[in-house]
Amino acid sequence: MTSNALTDLIAEKGVLLADGATGTHLFSVGLEAGEAPELWNESNTDKIIDLHNGFVDAGSDIILTNSFGGTRHRLKLHHAQDRVFELNRKAAEIARGVADAADRKVIVAGSVGPTGELLEPLGALTYDDAVEAFIEQIEGLKAGGVDVVWIETMSAPDEIKAAADASVKCDMPYVYTGSFDTAGKTMMGLHPKDIHGVANDVGQTAVAVGANCGVGAPDILASLLEISSANKDAAVVVKGNCGIPEFRGSEIHYSGTPELMAKYTHLAMDAGATIIGGCCGTTCSHLKAMRAAIDDHVEGPRPTIADIVEKIGPLRNKAASEGVDQPRRERRSRRR
Repeated sequence: MTSNALTDLIAEKGVLLADGATGTHLFSVGLEAGEAPELWNESNTDKIIDLHNGFVDAGSDIILTNSFGGTRHRLKLHHAQDRVFELNRKAAEIARGVADAADRKVIVAGSVGPTGELLEPLGALTYDDAVEAFIEQIEGLKAGGVDVVWIETMSAPDEIKAAADASVKCDMPYVYTGSFDTAGKTMMGLHPKDIHGVANDVGQTAVAVGANCGVGAPDILASLLEISSANKDAAVVVKGNCGIPEFRGSEIHYSGTPELMAKYTHLAMDAGATIIGGCCGTTCSHLKAMRAAIDDHVEGPRPTIADIVEKIGPLRNKAASEGVDQPRRERRSRRR
């Protein structure tokens, strides 16, 4: 693999801490339901800077740009489909400025989420059109100074491949993660152990692959065991939700404590994760505990599902492998 800023930092530090939740934080500081976070890159720049600074201060080695919904397909819902390049460039420039001001090396990862469309034959979006849409977004992120493209919360193998293909066409290294939230697989049926081979024929392999979002820390660790067993040499990402979302009145709260996320971090390291972060609900307080866990970790045995359940609680879903059957949950809409 060609050397890049992310592979170099992995080589230097071994295990990296990624950041936490973007959407959860922005909702807490005024983002309204149905509003596009990407528009805040221009209208509320200071709040996006504060978000990234908080993650860096908490110890994150990687910060993701505020560009999850930055394709034309997502932005058209907000009549901003003609602003893809500028909004993504701005997202990258904001994160780049924070990273460059840090007192240590911080990687800027360009967040690329699903288009929200179904690819053929299930939907109307062609593979080539998906690649074109991702290229448009990634060109903006590249112009703004990202170190790596971070393809996340994906369900369809073809969409992962299209985003990876676009990254290669833009001459950018890339990472990709799936959301294994439906009986231990992605909504479109991708098994965790098969995540490694999704983009093998786009001309350049991923820097790292793995899992994010999903249904909670125990479940994503079950996915991690599958991913790391399938390829013990690959760099693996795990970026799990901070517990389970619970409604308190009209507001959503996540059940995970900093202590739980520290235990999750220790288990993730022993299960073979190279990059560990948090998704929905993960705050700077959680990240500080996770940073301490990485720094203080004493290597232990590879955990089993039973170990995970004992230390951080039961699975909420069915594991992808046979023999671990847990009650399924109701599906929830999600944003990091």
